[in-house]
Amino acid sequence: MSTETTATDSTIAPPLIDLPIRTASRGFYDGFSRAVTIPSKIIVSLLIMWAIFFPVSASETLNAANSTIIATFAGWYVYLVAFLMLVCFALALVPSAGRLRIGEADEKPEFNRFSWFAMLFGAGIGIGMLTYSTGEPLAHFSNNPDIIRGAIEARSSEAVRPAYVYTFLHWGFAAWGTYALVGLAIGYVSYRRGLPLTIRSALAPLFGLRLSGIWGHIIDVVAVVATILGVAVTMGLGVEQFIAGLARLGLGDWLLDGDGSSSALAIVLALLVLVGASTLSALSGVGRGIKWLSNLNMGLSFALLALFLVVGSGLYGAQLLGVGLWDYLVTLVPNSLTLFDDTGSAISEALVQWQLDWSVFYWAWWIAFAPFVGMFIARISRGRTVREYVLGVLLVPSLMCFVWMTLVGGTAIDLELSGAANGAIVDAPMADQLFATLAILLDPAIAAIVSGLVVILLMTYLVTSTDSAILIVNTINGAGESEGQRRRHILFWGAALAFVVGSMLILGGIDAIRITMIIGALPFSFVVAAMAVSIVKAVAFDIVRKRHGVPTTAEACAEAAEAS
Repeated sequence: MSTETTATDSTIAPPLIDLPIRTASRGFYDGFSRAVTIPSKIIVSLLIMWAIFFPVSASETLNAANSTIIATFAGWYVYLVAFLMLVCFALALVPSAGRLRIGEADEKPEFNRFSWFAMLFGAGIGIGMLTYSTGEPLAHFSNNPDIIRGAIEARSSEAVRPAYVYTFLHWGFAAWGTYALVGLAIGYVSYRRGLPLTIRSALAPLFGLRLSGIWGHIIDVVAVVATILGVAVTMGLGVEQFIAGLARLGLGDWLLDGDGSSSALAIVLALLVLVGASTLSALSGVGRGIKWLSNLNMGLSFALLALFLVVGSGLYGAQLLGVGLWDYLVTLVPNSLTLFDDTGSAISEALVQWQLDWSVFYWAWWIAFAPFVGMFIARISRGRTVREYVLGVLLVPSLMCFVWMTLVGGTAIDLELSGAANGAIVDAPMADQLFATLAILLDPAIAAIVSGLVVILLMTYLVTSTDSAILIVNTINGAGESEGQRRRHILFWGAALAFVVGSMLILGGIDAIRITMIIGALPFSFVVAAMAVSIVKAVAFDIVRKRHGVPTTAEACAEAAEAS
């Protein structure tokens, strides 16, 4: 069929419903695209060997590249993420666009809404929530643009409200709008038009059959590398907090080095356990292991939230949630479009550095995470309308993040403001702040039990995110095929993730992983920008097709071809 063009009789042509991607028919790579899988494995393997065998060179090069990239492209990241949010809301709110279905016209969703929301949250942001639920509000409580300007005092009651403005900014629509846009661009064309469930398909409305060749291969390779590096950040955060939790439970001083960071032995053993469990779960597929773990995650998360609601600062957290939501919505547009400039003053320099360390880092993280989360959301969202999909992906997980941040983080801030914590929470390493909060809030025996619950929750979130990422990488490498016996490749990507996280954590801690991810996110950011244009074009042309009685789905195109 033709691509998104207008026919000579001025009637719009049907969409492209076939995008062939060459895969091997036998051997080790049977069912996989060698042009995507082999380069992806080579790039990730070279990165691992570089970090392991040339750690000094790797550290110096990464730091130099990070300084250049994040400063040069800060504005690009800020305005791109704002554009992605705008596109998502436009597609959901325009009636003719929102009614279109991700799939055939009469298709029903595969998963019920509870499981859908559970998988969204678990795969997309669960681990980060456990680290940043206390870490981010406390960080902005100590330093944020209002404090830098001298308008308010750090760690005062006046610092709480702006702390949550920026916390919500980073964990709200910006994150989930990025994920939603990528997932919609992939799922819409894949499930409506029968194209492979892979990254390149999202750009088919723009580039058509040219994506069957080298340009399509490059796009998928960039997506695989970005996925591995994006997931590595999340795993790194989770591993550090997992080890901090084990240390809190009294499992030995060997878990931590003298400066409080995770020891090399603890990192290696934690990765062996966590990635091993993730690989086993990945082998079981989405419908079994990942769905079961996601539901378990959601149940444990609600139990932990209920604890903070009852014995923590529940009323204070509810107040923070209400005020924070209002402040967030009122300031969303200006804060999303603000780019601080260095005018030479100490204040402007500090503001620029704050934005690079926080907002720009987050935008890069969400973009690097987007091929994985977007593909996964597309995989579990077939059959939903565009409106239900966008509003569900944007609103529900964002609200869950806000509730978590205000109940858990609000309790930590309340303990600091009241003097009960006396700096024990805010001055603790970020990976340990949640456990420090529990230690002050609860009796020692109960705190140990709840800390054990958090360690279990961390483990299930880590396993869910990692096994989902492994399956998504295999799907991209397999030209959109998510099923089949791919055990050897699942084992490779599980091991690769463990080596990336382990080598970077030992090389330079979580900062080394963050830097690597920011660099890896840059190429994919241009792909994401093209996806936004592509999905707008696809939806707009399908609306016109419907008005002209032209088929818009693969099934309808096939029926029309048979009838003619």
